[in-house]
Amino acid sequence: MLELKTRSEIAAMDVTGTFVAELLDDLAGRARPGVNLLDLEGRARELIAERGAVSCYLDYAPSFGRGPFRNVICLSVNDAVLHGLPHDYVLRDGDLLSMDIAVSIDGWVADSARSIIVGAERPEDRRLVEATEVALAAGIAAALPGNRLGDISAAIGAVAHDYGYPVNTEFGGHGLGRTMHEDPHVPNTGRAGRGLVLRPGLTLALEPWLAAGTDRIVYDPDGWTIRSADGSRTAHSEHTIAITEDAPLVLTSRERVTA
Repeated sequence: MLELKTRSEIAAMDVTGTFVAELLDDLAGRARPGVNLLDLEGRARELIAERGAVSCYLDYAPSFGRGPFRNVICLSVNDAVLHGLPHDYVLRDGDLLSMDIAVSIDGWVADSARSIIVGAERPEDRRLVEATEVALAAGIAAALPGNRLGDISAAIGAVAHDYGYPVNTEFGGHGLGRTMHEDPHVPNTGRAGRGLVLRPGLTLALEPWLAAGTDRIVYDPDGWTIRSADGSRTAHSEHTIAITEDAPLVLTSRERVTA
């Protein structure tokens, strides 16, 4: 069931979104060669506790995955793209790290993901990360009242295809608010002019993620970590947004962004 949020409820989600953005900024500044993923997990736990926030991931047990999830953040490296379990891994120069986190503050959720390159960059990795960021911006720009959900999906997919990357539709964006996953599902490609009419008060997490060489995925034995089926590198960008009467608001940016 869709729930449209009031202005005050969106403002409350914005508080959570600002915290999520600050947390990702902190972790991005710490993610250097020689840093263990478990140290980043520990820092995320520390920041969440200090803020009095609640992790949406800890003990989460959806139909996918081998739950319950025992961490507060997803950390996915190189060919891993979604739901990566933090584990005893020391980051290396050139690793491509995707960080995805959702928390709740005062009962309101925000969800965001960011991909960064640790140390020296490979041009092909920078291009892949850029593609997810440009696709996310395109999806946000299409999130206008009166448009349809398919317009967002089509905008994201068009960027991916322009960059030459295939698109997986098994996992994509979603509604959120009081909980991390609400209706509707937002595929990362689709047909413009189709689907749900976008209305003010709708809050969505848009999250284009791409693998350089395939649209197929495989799972690690842990039952959570999702990788590209061909071992190619991956990237993931995500923002929580709110549809308003005028322009979409990006709630997981430290600076208010409107399209």
